Amino acid sequence: MIGPVAGLVGVSALFALLQPATFLSLYNIQTIAAQTVIVGLGAIGMTYVIVSGGIDLSLGSVIALSSVVTALALHEGWPPSMAAMAGVTTGALVGLVNGTLISRLEVIPFIVTLGAMGIGRGLAKYLASEQKVDAPASWLAPVMAKTPTPEWLIFAPGFWLMVILAVIMGFVLRRTVFGVQTYAIGSNEATARLCGVRVPRVKAAIYVCSGLFAGLAGVMQYARLTVGDPTTAVGKELDVIAAVVIGGASLSGGSGAIAGSIVGALLMSVLANGCTLMGVPNYVQEILIGAIIVIAVALDRWRSRAVGA
Repeated sequence: MIGPVAGLVGVSALFALLQPATFLSLYNIQTIAAQTVIVGLGAIGMTYVIVSGGIDLSLGSVIALSSVVTALALHEGWPPSMAAMAGVTTGALVGLVNGTLISRLEVIPFIVTLGAMGIGRGLAKYLASEQKVDAPASWLAPVMAKTPTPEWLIFAPGFWLMVILAVIMGFVLRRTVFGVQTYAIGSNEATARLCGVRVPRVKAAIYVCSGLFAGLAGVMQYARLTVGDPTTAVGKELDVIAAVVIGGASLSGGSGAIAGSIVGALLMSVLANGCTLMGVPNYVQEILIGAIIVIAVALDRWRSRAVGA
């Protein structure tokens, strides 16, 4: 946690010095918190996947698909709670398909989730007739409001939901049998099998978890935009993977923590927000994010070699 927290503090201090009046304003801090929710929720599920030694490239498409399903359900007159559940369930179903193909047919995660990325995006465009889906957001819209009601919440309710779920899933990853088995599979799958871990079942559950949180992120995306957009969240899976890697997880599996991933998501939001305030072009932001990913992976490899030596 030292590296990610130090990075977050350093980047925040830099922008605070360059744009003190704007960056340190309450409204801007609330904006950063709201911007963190989508990536943060995705990072919670992705942490489990990466700790287990896998990868999930379908996350961005699942977010788009879930937002469209939520909007369509609301458009048909469903209660907001049922519409949100439909969006979350959609993500979980995609995760179940991914997990089943990966665990039962032993297809590598990269290929399965790459295919799911294209299929999910195509389904979202088909269901939305290749256009945005307008629907009454009802109480879902205030969930992602930058200035919440009541005011004592300070940050958007969606942000607090992310924090609560991060605490719960962090406990599950660190202190339960399922979490220990996730680490075991990522460290050495063959050894995990010999120790009695039901690897196919655990892997399937891990990808269902990832899909579920991607679906929830899709519902939050709808609440933020108040439309179901099949073209939203393009490349969002890369932001999520970057957040998890920056947070200390190893792409080779076996290490990682939910708290680190949330700090990584906050760092990504602070970086994007600060660059926008400074008038930095979007392509420069993309270069910076790419460079951060490369540096984080390089540091992870260096750390692994140092431990091995």
